[in-house]
Amino acid sequence: MGNVRTKQIKRMAKELIKRYHDKFNSNFEDNKHLVNSLVQGGTPQVKNQIAGYITRFLAAEAKGVPAEVPIEGEESA
Repeated sequence: MGNVRTKQIKRMAKELIKRYHDKFNSNFEDNKHLVNSLVQGGTPQVKNQIAGYITRFLAAEAKGVPAEVPIEGEESA
């Protein structure tokens, strides 16, 4: 079984990826520091979950594997 992430985590991560795709990479520590500087408020746990989701998303993207099934009610691009 994998990690369960809420819609809020996924939505925030996708928004950050859209805006700052060129700044993120597949290194969790780098992404964690970047998320801390970009996200105002929120707990450290939430920020780490966002950074982890971004890291997994970009690693899957690099392999050419879809990272996830789209969130229900979300348009596919």
